[in-house]
Amino acid sequence: MEFGKLQQFLKDEEAARITALRVEEEQTSQMMKEKIEKMTEEISSLSEQIRAIEQELGAEDISFLQSYKDTEGRAQCTLADPEKVSGALIDVAKHLGNLKYRVWEKMLGTISADVSFSVPSAPVTLDPNTAHSLLSLSEDLTSVRYSGENQQVPDNPERFDRRCCVLGSEGFSSGRHCWDVDVGGDENWWVGVAEESISRKGAVNLIPRKGVWCIYHYKGKYKTMTSPTTLLSVQGKLQRVRVQLDWDRGEVSFSDPSDNTPLYTFKHSFTERVFPLFAHNVRGSHLQICPLKVSVTVK
Repeated sequence: MEFGKLQQFLKDEEAARITALRVEEEQTSQMMKEKIEKMTEEISSLSEQIRAIEQELGAEDISFLQSYKDTEGRAQCTLADPEKVSGALIDVAKHLGNLKYRVWEKMLGTISADVSFSVPSAPVTLDPNTAHSLLSLSEDLTSVRYSGENQQVPDNPERFDRRCCVLGSEGFSSGRHCWDVDVGGDENWWVGVAEESISRKGAVNLIPRKGVWCIYHYKGKYKTMTSPTTLLSVQGKLQRVRVQLDWDRGEVSFSDPSDNTPLYTFKHSFTERVFPLFAHNVRGSHLQICPLKVSVTVK
């Protein structure tokens, strides 16, 4: 009977999540349908204007000259090019990010009121809708690999198109947050945080002045993305990097979690949400967000 309750819980949870996904799909489809209808109306209106102007151009010389000013005015197109729509893609991270963890968290609450658990912060996952087309994400959205081959993904406004970057799925606008990144001793990686308003298109400079605070590894050296750069004192090769964000105090700190050696601390008064940022451009290597340890307490 107890196993039956747990099985039913999982079935109910699965049904609820599928329903939420369908609702979002319908909302997104409706939004795009309205955009398409508006564009279709504008195209139809322009087509009618073109036909009318073509008829006037074919008129007698005198008649054409008499109506030239009106014809010229109608020939001026005042419609702007269609804008790329933000939020047009399904929020994959919301439905799949940390799925097992979220379900386990909810299931634990049904077992006993005397059991509680805590984690340092919510686990970080990646947002595939922001990932550059050369990056490949793992199914659980915790690992990013530079594939070197363009993935078939839409060029939506949220996606980076020059820098091989990807953002975390959840932004932070208060509190303290911490996550570890397994860099595996690889080169050509960037790890840090970025403001929500960071430019996603073109050659993005990953520097504080542009809303990015990160460190990087290139040609055997660890540096800060500042102008000028600061060389970090690191013994050997880093296997993991710990990122600690204190939004309220305006600090982004980096350290080596193997021995808690501080690497660098940025200071800035944040005014908007910031997201974890990851970048990589070496084929075959990857960055992995490390799982957090969960503390369970029985009262």
